[in-house]
Amino acid sequence: MDRTAAGGLAVAMSIWRRALARAIPASFGRVDAAALEDLEERLIMADFGVEASARFVAAVDTEARRGRVRDERGLRAVLADQLRAVFDGDGSEPLAVAASPPTVYLIVGVNGAGKTTTVGKLARGFVSAGQSVVVAAADTFRAGAIPQLARWAERAGADFVGGQPGGDPAAVAYDALEAALARRTDIVLVDTAGRLHTHRGLMEELAKVERVIRKRHASAPHETLLVLDATVGQNGLVQAREFSRTVGVTGIVLTKMDSTARGGIVVALRDELGIPVRLVGVGEALDDLVPFEPEEFVSGLVT
Repeated sequence: MDRTAAGGLAVAMSIWRRALARAIPASFGRVDAAALEDLEERLIMADFGVEASARFVAAVDTEARRGRVRDERGLRAVLADQLRAVFDGDGSEPLAVAASPPTVYLIVGVNGAGKTTTVGKLARGFVSAGQSVVVAAADTFRAGAIPQLARWAERAGADFVGGQPGGDPAAVAYDALEAALARRTDIVLVDTAGRLHTHRGLMEELAKVERVIRKRHASAPHETLLVLDATVGQNGLVQAREFSRTVGVTGIVLTKMDSTARGGIVVALRDELGIPVRLVGVGEALDDLVPFEPEEFVSGLVT
């Protein structure tokens, strides 16, 4: 991780700590019904999710009855245990790699979540690691999307495949795979148009893109990454749930994590949907996309 990304992550962790500080009462004394109700409300407001918040509070209540929670320190210890249980088995595992190249990553999400920027950052990371990359502009709907992604590809040092505005996104993805196979390229990144999860027609179009990719490369896509804006809070859960019903979402990229004090959405996504957060965006620079480290997240919140 370079200095810029490390600095962005430090900012994000500082914001997340403040989020939990607000979730934990400044003076946590006697554990009674009122204190537990207050704690649950604070956790929910910090976007930890209703189910996780209720379970965390129940654990605090149980440990308080056993004499373990007498002050804020004890409360933090119980919350740390509960957070680690949510991320049990998770780690900063690398993204999936195809047995035979190219490895295909399908990038999906709603409008304005930061998909195109994420594709550019991913391309930069792979190229910097010595891999060849083809970026596919399957967002043929948004005005200016194709030239925007072409600029990102150029900055990252990746090849670019685009179609015509208003063209078939699945055809662009297919052409990119054809080009990658012909050039023996390592990675294909397929950027898709932003779409509201409530728009059935556009969601079916996304499913078609996935089918066409799989038809051309049987094991692809090897990862389907849902890009979510961390500042939208619990609406991110709704988006993740609906996209997962349409395509096989394997991981989440949370953008703008350096801009929100409600970092608990990381917990809610993993706890309620079982989808791991794989990467977090912590700034605007090409290198400001870093792996999500569960233990670092937990330790940063509770220490």
